[in-house]
Amino acid sequence: MSELLEVVAYTAAGEPRARAVKLPVVPFDGRVHETVMHDAVKAFLANQRQGTAKTKTRGFVSGGNQKPWKQKGTGRARQGSIRAPNWPGGGTVFGPVPRDYRVDLPRKVRRLALHSALNARARERALSVIAPLSFEEPKTKRMAELLGKLGLADRKVLLLLSELKPNVALSARNLQNLDVKRWADANTYDVLHAEAVLVEEPALGTLEQGAEVTVEAPAPKRPKPATPKRTAAPAEAEHTAAAKKKAAAPKAKAPAGKAPAKRAEHKPAAKAKKAEKQAAKAKKAEKKGAARAKQAEQRAAKAKKPAAKKPGKKRD
Repeated sequence: MSELLEVVAYTAAGEPRARAVKLPVVPFDGRVHETVMHDAVKAFLANQRQGTAKTKTRGFVSGGNQKPWKQKGTGRARQGSIRAPNWPGGGTVFGPVPRDYRVDLPRKVRRLALHSALNARARERALSVIAPLSFEEPKTKRMAELLGKLGLADRKVLLLLSELKPNVALSARNLQNLDVKRWADANTYDVLHAEAVLVEEPALGTLEQGAEVTVEAPAPKRPKPATPKRTAAPAEAEHTAAAKKKAAAPKAKAPAGKAPAKRAEHKPAAKAKKAEKQAAKAKKAEKKGAARAKQAEQRAAKAKKPAAKKPGKKRD
């Protein structure tokens, strides 16, 4: 028996037992092989694929048996078929075709992966043992109440039975977060997908009792030590009081009709600067007007002057 891995045990009614139980060495030897678990999960998911996706290449699309137009002389790009991949309604390039995604793992590798997943859940305290369940009739309400007592109502739970029990399976069929399987049918993916694993005691054989289960009460919060207030020196206190009084005193507002003194000082200088800019602008405009008048006079003088005749060749 394993001395390290001990888990909590419950009765069939969902009440915790006084003592924990020791898990058997096989398969609970404490070893967790992550690489093997990864390979097993990948193989499981690949084996769930149907592999029936299929698209048609240009050879499988009907139509397109002749050229849409002649090779040369039309000014258009040459085309050989209206079912080419670049045409609407044409074939698909490199699309999926039916294939088999199955991945086979050796039996020993699959067993090692399952043992590693169970050890990982046991080391995380996510695996528990429960007494044999026996339902006289299918009752979903009773199964939901059992999960509520175990504190697993809002978690994904995997229930592993020692043998096939139709009433228990039917009672859990309508619960979304509960999956029921036989211990012999468990696989790595189901164990890792579940947040908590419940195993019936007969599935593990005869189990030895472990240590007593004690429910630890939450530790009371410690009160924070009161920090003494800092007392200021007399001189510092007077200075602080004077500063507060000065800050609290209302500030005198300037009369609405008069502008501040600083603004009045800068106002004449701003006016003078503005007048200088306007004078420079007017001078520039005057120069432009004179230049334009001069150009007009030159054009008029050129138009009045008669054009000189070009000397022609003398005829015999």
